[in-house]
Amino acid sequence: MLTKLTRLFKHRWRGDALRQQVPSDLLKRLAQEVQHSERQHSGEIRIVVEAGLPFSYLWRDDALANILRDRALALFGKLRVWDTEHNNGVLIYLLLAERRIEIVADRGLNSQVDVGAWQQLLESMRGAFQAGNFERGLMQAVQRVSALLITHYPLQEGQHNPNELPDAPVMR
Repeated sequence: MLTKLTRLFKHRWRGDALRQQVPSDLLKRLAQEVQHSERQHSGEIRIVVEAGLPFSYLWRDDALANILRDRALALFGKLRVWDTEHNNGVLIYLLLAERRIEIVADRGLNSQVDVGAWQQLLESMRGAFQAGNFERGLMQAVQRVSALLITHYPLQEGQHNPNELPDAPVMR
C-alpha cells in the first residue's frame, strides 16, 4: 500500500514540475530530428513524453517495468503507430516521474531486430535519463532508432516517404 501511495504522489503531485524539464524548444528540436530521420527511411517515429502515469496504472499490483510496458503499448495503439504501410513504426516513450524509457516497434521492424539490440539501445540511454538529461537521452533514442530503420528500410534514391504520422512529440 505504501508503494502505491508513494508512486501516486510521485506521478500526480510532481507532474507539473517534471513537465518543465522538457521545454517547448526541446520538443521543436525533437520534431526536427524526427523529420530529418524520416527523410532517410520508410519508417515512422513517434515520441511521447509523459510526466506521470494515469491513475489506473498507478494503482495496479504489478512491477513497474510491466506497468511501463503496458502504458507504452496502449499509447502505441492509441496513436496508431502500428498503422503504417510497412509496419515499421516505432514509439519512443519517456516517463518523467520514473526517468524511464520504453521503445515499442511494430512487427515489421521488430522481426528484423533482435531483442538484445533493443535492450542495448535502452541501456545506452539509461544514464542520460537517470541524470535528468532528457534532451540527450531522447536525441540518442531517435538517432539509434533511425539507424535501425535506415539499415532495414532505407529509401532508395529519389524515393519519397509519405509522412504517415505527426513528427511532433506528444507531451502528456
